[in-house]
Amino acid sequence: MEIKIQSASTRTSFIAVFLVCFMHISSHANGETSRSSDIDFYTFEAYDINNERVSLEKFRGKVSLVVNVASECGYTDGHYTGLNFLHDAFKDTQLFNVLAFPCNQFGQQEPGSSEAIYNFVYERKGAKFPLFAKINVINNNVHPAWSFLINNSGHAPNWNFWKYLVDHNGQVIGAWGPHTSPEDLLDIIKLAIQNIPSVKKNSAQFSRGDEF
Repeated sequence: MEIKIQSASTRTSFIAVFLVCFMHISSHANGETSRSSDIDFYTFEAYDINNERVSLEKFRGKVSLVVNVASECGYTDGHYTGLNFLHDAFKDTQLFNVLAFPCNQFGQQEPGSSEAIYNFVYERKGAKFPLFAKINVINNNVHPAWSFLINNSGHAPNWNFWKYLVDHNGQVIGAWGPHTSPEDLLDIIKLAIQNIPSVKKNSAQFSRGDEF
């Protein structure tokens, strides 16, 4: 399998190298296939946009980019374009997911019903990734999965389109605000996927050189 992706910026590449070193140390400290604690991102449940209960356990073993999304934000168009690009870039690996959680807490920019959000995201923006029901990510009644993301990253979202990268064991790798575009995370996601034990054993699925 060969996936071709343009190289990220020098700054992003530096961050990626730092994070993969952290992941390498962490995997050896905790055991590559074992959980570092009893609770991680994938131990939680959430409701999808159709109000069906979803166990996040179904995403275990894969890398996830978890995002609080909004339909009426200045970052909406660019981020949905970027998130769709990430989905397409890594879909052949079957080891990466974008998980989108609508939230109306920042500027009241996700005011619509579940049906309206569904139609906007899937019909107008052509999203191809899982979309969950509207939740709170700050202040009162924060969704437990998001409490985990915030506590383990040390960063609470202060606007729409915060992005939390979660590894195959459900641990938080990093967090980025809306000023960081999804495309800037290409190298970091690539390294997180390469850190999955099954991929380490079959590194031939990744091409070498300037492209992934």
